[in-house]
Amino acid sequence: MTQMAKALLVDDRRENLMALEAILQGLPVQAVAVESGEAALKQLLVDDFAVILLDAQMPDMDGFETAGHIKRRERTRHVPIIFLTAADRDAQLALRGYQVGAVDYLTKPFDPWVLRAKVSVFVELWVKTRQLAAQSDLVRERDAQWRVLTDAVDEATALLRADDPAARDRAMELLEQARWGTPS
Repeated sequence: MTQMAKALLVDDRRENLMALEAILQGLPVQAVAVESGEAALKQLLVDDFAVILLDAQMPDMDGFETAGHIKRRERTRHVPIIFLTAADRDAQLALRGYQVGAVDYLTKPFDPWVLRAKVSVFVELWVKTRQLAAQSDLVRERDAQWRVLTDAVDEATALLRADDPAARDRAMELLEQARWGTPS
């Protein structure tokens, strides 16, 4: 069973978190809401996320500092961050957001359908990445099985060329073990 994608919602105001949860309702994503940058960093230690919706202006650790920490961690550096802010359309703030690794910077009020569309894209990318990783694991497993079988056939072939009854018996044993996947 595939794990459901998660979106980390970070805002110091509970009403904003509730609004974001409502906007994302109906999408194939589980919203995880936290009220500070510190709480976001802790959450990122235990969960994987398809996208982070991050308030730029929060007390204590603001969104920019939080994003900086997120992007410095190996485990989380590739998680897309969309900044959300009530600040005026200050180009310097947007630039600062992009400099710390944001993929987008939206000022409030923003169109909820645009945000849903953006989150949907990142959720789909997250799901496809998980599917590719699973397929890659399967290919590696099959390659390992193929190598074991090839080695068994090569060893059995060498034994059969020896024209020795004991070697033939060992060759047959190797081929049977390879056929049924039992260790030699």
